[in-house]
Amino acid sequence: MSGTAIIVVTHNSAEVIGWCLESCLRSGAAEVVVVDNASTDVTLSQVRGFGGVRLIANRENRGFAAAVNQGVRATTEPFALLLNPDADIAGGVAELEAACSEPGVAAAAGVLVGEDGKPQRGFSVRRLPTAATLVFETLGLNRLWPSNPVNRRYRCLDLDLSLEQDVEQPAGAFLLLRRDAWKQLDGFDERFYPVWFEDVDYCRRLSDAGYRVRLAPSARARHRGGHSFRAVSHQDRIVWWHRSLLKYASRHFRAAGRSAVCGAVLAGAVLRMVTGMFTELGSGGGIRVYGKVISLALACLWSGRAWAAAGGGSGKFYTIEEVRNQD
Repeated sequence: MSGTAIIVVTHNSAEVIGWCLESCLRSGAAEVVVVDNASTDVTLSQVRGFGGVRLIANRENRGFAAAVNQGVRATTEPFALLLNPDADIAGGVAELEAACSEPGVAAAAGVLVGEDGKPQRGFSVRRLPTAATLVFETLGLNRLWPSNPVNRRYRCLDLDLSLEQDVEQPAGAFLLLRRDAWKQLDGFDERFYPVWFEDVDYCRRLSDAGYRVRLAPSARARHRGGHSFRAVSHQDRIVWWHRSLLKYASRHFRAAGRSAVCGAVLAGAVLRMVTGMFTELGSGGGIRVYGKVISLALACLWSGRAWAAAGGGSGKFYTIEEVRNQD
């Protein structure tokens, strides 16, 4: 019998949740739990239509990390499989459990494939970001020159995804967690609110604690991608991504690396603020959005403080030492 509870976090996921839950119930998992972050569409009614699925309905959007922690705490199985609502399991839960049961392994991932059945290279598995990685990402260099060595390393474009192997940072869209390690690390950091870099941070903390993460290529999930962001404004996505990126850099990089990332965020924000006047962010939108990004980067650069969106984006600043002491 499976020792895995599947945790699915939803937010306006009605378009895809049916396929996801059908695959969960076919997988043989011991339990399926949906944690809904205040959906305003018909997601809740769809979930309630599935027998054998437990629903936790939040009245407010608590963010992805907090919802994951809710789901894991609500279950007792030795393993918790995080699955995006826009993904459906094609097979391999037992293989994930076997990989995660190996000595020193605290998480295991399968391969995400597109609707064409091909692995989603560059997204399914990545290496932990360095300061150079985030500088290239922030400045858009990886988009303009995708074959550059920094991007190839970061997105594991040199990796053979058909081989079972240790990896650094698989996507949280299809990731098996070992409960005892999750407890040791106190789960996902809920200050990455509402989304982005919480799974990267978790994998980094696993590595720092001496744990391994394993890729089990026979485990696969079809991944459609991006459905939850269709109702989110482009402006919000820009601020959320940069805030979480700066939080990650503040927490895990030394002063030189943190300064380099902050400088790149500043340079990129100024450039996009100017070009945004002539795009969909026009009519002052670019100035407002990238003005917020610049404020975040300056706070991180000048005062050595990390933006921590605690309590659903409280706007509180933490010094680097305070952030580390809260780990």
